[in-house]
Amino acid sequence: MPLLVPLLITVTLTFAWLWFFVRRDRHPEPLWLLARTFAWGAFAWLVAAAFEASLGRVLHSPLPLMFLLLALLTAVIEEGSKFLAAATAVTEVSFDEPMDGLVYTVTAALGFALMENVTYTLGFGTPAATWHALFTTLAHALFSAPQGYALGGLHWARGRWWVVQGVLLSIVLHFVFNGILSGAEGLPLLLALGTVVALMIVLAGRYYLAFEAHARQHGPPVNYTLLKEQRSR
Repeated sequence: MPLLVPLLITVTLTFAWLWFFVRRDRHPEPLWLLARTFAWGAFAWLVAAAFEASLGRVLHSPLPLMFLLLALLTAVIEEGSKFLAAATAVTEVSFDEPMDGLVYTVTAALGFALMENVTYTLGFGTPAATWHALFTTLAHALFSAPQGYALGGLHWARGRWWVVQGVLLSIVLHFVFNGILSGAEGLPLLLALGTVVALMIVLAGRYYLAFEAHARQHGPPVNYTLLKEQRSR
């Protein structure tokens, strides 16, 4: 029973944020594709957790730089896994406008966050799990915003380096966030975290406004499947 409350908070937060981000899309994506991307995000956590488990020896290393290396590797593994989960939607017909990059990367990130938070809850219980869910659910979505901008840029004929830059920026944000969480407790920690989260929100907001402007300018995306069916009649 004590675990029920943090689990409910985790699930509620995840789907509340998912609803918030998905509703920002002027041209809604098919539910089956959102569900599949969310599931791939959850599976990505399993893959990332398996890789991170192999890094356990680093935690016991006496070298001072090993902790920073662990934080960096964690960011690389997790953001890389989430990116691959989101990229499964790129080849679908429904991925037909820049905003879709942001929608699917956030969806995959929230699937990832749900699995992470559920596991954390089962391992640590409440109230630690509640605070973890409150911080990391939105954080994972915001970490993935640069990836969403990068994938959305595929509709603007951007090259692979454009995508790589998006992934690298996500890794940097994740790494900085983890580094701050490992610092001293108290007001300085809260101020630093608040500053980083605010910057990520501004960044995600700018990406959204750029995609929103594109959506208003070009109107609804072409449904190529429907167009093909109409032409075949």
